[in-house]
Amino acid sequence: MTIPSNYNELPVNLPVPVDDGATRHLKGIRLPDFNLEATNGKTINLGEIHARLVIYCYPMTGQPNVALPEGWDQIPGARGCTPQSCSYRDHYQELCDLGAEVVGLSVQTTHYQKEMADRLHLPFPIVSDARYEFQKALNIPTFEAAGMTLLKRVTLIANHGVIEAVHYPIFPSDSDAPWVIQYLKTHTV
Repeated sequence: MTIPSNYNELPVNLPVPVDDGATRHLKGIRLPDFNLEATNGKTINLGEIHARLVIYCYPMTGQPNVALPEGWDQIPGARGCTPQSCSYRDHYQELCDLGAEVVGLSVQTTHYQKEMADRLHLPFPIVSDARYEFQKALNIPTFEAAGMTLLKRVTLIANHGVIEAVHYPIFPSDSDAPWVIQYLKTHTV
C-alpha cells in the first residue's frame, strides 16, 4: 500500500463511476427516524430536520501517514472524500444562504471522523453510520474494499424529511457541492 502525498488532490486517470441504478428508489422516501453520533458532540436525527438538508454520503477519508486500502484508486468513485468535504466547506456559506443545512455521513466511527473534521476545519457536522442503520434503512449502495463495507458516494437533498433529489454517481467528487448549489437555485421551496 502507498501513502498518498496529498489527499486534497485527485490523481489523474481515476476510473469514472457509472450509474448502476442503485439509487433510483430514493427520491420521495422519508429519511429514517433515529439518532446518529456527530463530530460536533451531539446526536442528530436526520429525519427530524424540518428544513432543506443536504446529506453527502462518502466512502471514507484517508488519514495523514496512513496508507489507503490496496487498489483504492482503481475503484470507481472511491477516491476523493477529502476534496468533496473541502468543496462543501468552501461552499458552505452559499449553501446556507440558499437555506440548506449540510451533513456529511460515512460508516467510520465518530472518533475517526472527528480527526478529519478538525483537520479540514469543517463548519458542519459529520455523522457516523458505523452500525449501517441509515444505509440499511434507505438501501444506500455499498462496495467492498480491504474487508470493509463502505458507502458509495451519493448525495441526498431532503426537504422536511423527504428526499427530493439524489446526486449519483458523483465524479469528480469536488463537483458535488456546485451541483447541489445549482439544484437549490433552480428548485426553490
